Amino acid sequence: MTSLVELRVLEGPNLYFPRAAIKLTLDISGLAEVPTEKATRLAARIGLRSSRPGEPGSGFRQRFAARAVSRLVRSVAHESGTSRLAVRVRPTNDPHQLVVAYPWRHRERAQEMGRAVAAVLDELPAADVDEAVGRAAKRVAEAPNGEGPTTITPRIPVVAVTGTNGKTTTSRMIAHIARTWGKHVGWSNTDGIYIDGVQVEAGDYSGPSGAGRVLAHQDVEIAVTETARGGILLKGIGLTRNDVSVVTNVSADHLGLQGIDTLDQLAEVKAVVPHITRKGGWAVLNADDPRVFAMRQNISAQPWVFSRDPDSPAIREVLGHGGRATTVIDGWVSVLTPHADALPLVELVDVPMTLAGLSRFNVENTLAAASAALAIGIPQDVVVAGLTSFRPDSEHNPGRMNFYSIGEVSVVLDLAHNEAGLEAMLEIMNGVRRPGARVLLGLGAVGDRQDELLERLGEMAGMHADVVTIGHKRAYLRGREQGEMDDLFRAGLERVGMTDVTSYDTEVESLAAMVAQAEPGDVVGLMCHAERQEAYDWIAQHGGTADAPRTLAAKVRRATG
Repeated sequence: MTSLVELRVLEGPNLYFPRAAIKLTLDISGLAEVPTEKATRLAARIGLRSSRPGEPGSGFRQRFAARAVSRLVRSVAHESGTSRLAVRVRPTNDPHQLVVAYPWRHRERAQEMGRAVAAVLDELPAADVDEAVGRAAKRVAEAPNGEGPTTITPRIPVVAVTGTNGKTTTSRMIAHIARTWGKHVGWSNTDGIYIDGVQVEAGDYSGPSGAGRVLAHQDVEIAVTETARGGILLKGIGLTRNDVSVVTNVSADHLGLQGIDTLDQLAEVKAVVPHITRKGGWAVLNADDPRVFAMRQNISAQPWVFSRDPDSPAIREVLGHGGRATTVIDGWVSVLTPHADALPLVELVDVPMTLAGLSRFNVENTLAAASAALAIGIPQDVVVAGLTSFRPDSEHNPGRMNFYSIGEVSVVLDLAHNEAGLEAMLEIMNGVRRPGARVLLGLGAVGDRQDELLERLGEMAGMHADVVTIGHKRAYLRGREQGEMDDLFRAGLERVGMTDVTSYDTEVESLAAMVAQAEPGDVVGLMCHAERQEAYDWIAQHGGTADAPRTLAAKVRRATG
């Protein structure tokens, strides 16, 4: 058994420090169970002379272990030649494990220190404490320095977007507005690297490598980076800072992974992005999300909030401290600054992404994108031109609220990967269906979600759709069995009385089955992730056409009378 569960090198700003760090996950079972006399000797050796370790296995010993591990890292660092070292220690959902993090400048030496600390814990039950700590310090002192961090200091303006939902749409809108300004724009996200709207590399580039690859293109004048939780936790952020940050929201997604089990912990991860926004820059925050709004307390940048409610107390507070806000007044996207009249930008009905204001989630994305674009210095008229020319189609926003018509049947494709995403999708589908018509939903999700979330998706589908099919994503089961996914969806569906549900092996088969039974005025929606291009091709082969903004507006008017 080894005490070192994981050693991870974080290349840039991360959950623990605003710079590159080493993250250790340590098993402290040995320290928790050694006799009190030996724990006391370790405490004295590392400078905790007045500590009380508590009895083996007790809660007092667990708390002592956290202090002792932190001091042990500092002692090994000091005795190996590092005079000062910041250390962070965090508990995990496993009482026998701790996370320890410390900054690094020399890769090999920093990693060796992690291994040496773990070796002390390994030797603790049997070895002499003084000798074990001394050996650890010696091996660190003799280790080669190695290379430094690869964190990049940007040479051009950077807009960094994070959040649980809406970050892809928001970052696409910002990039589109910047291109409307005539700038060469680089953009990284979960789909790949884009230069001036053209994908140059495919893959998930929401981590540090994405930002680095965008900035490596010499022609890029503005960078827009989508920053996901996984990238922050597993690798750190690839840039030392950004000029404008955007946090769209924090909702349940990917909980139970990488030690993030609660919404508050997830918010702490997302907060890394505004935390590294440069002083003098702007942190664009969702004023309607309490966890996001609270991030203003830990930033050097100026706060710029957005809210659908112009009378929000959060807006008043931010304006009272010299910040800015973007909101909706009389149906207009409007900017508020202290001691000045509201500045109307554009009517929501003229912004295609909002579906004439029907999609409240895309209203929020519009407010966020407009705020970020203005904050980075894009002129007002260009922002308006960008917002009014960005459409919910496969060209501008692939995989997000893409609307089609197949005869008199509406078809919606959206990622809808969690509760908030499905809520937004169902809201739109119900908003465009004709009176008396039905909603047909193709339900699906990736496998790395908690059981409760998958059941909840089934429950939501059964409550708000008239017909549900299940379309599986074989390439995204991520360790689960397809039958297990099916059972979890059906458990949620059955809770709300829906039992007549057919499962299909693919998303496209699910889509085809729903369209085959749809009637004029019905709305078919597919939670599409694995087969986006295949779904586009199927729709085209069956006479489907993408809805223009006028067509969408007409559908909304017909649905609402």
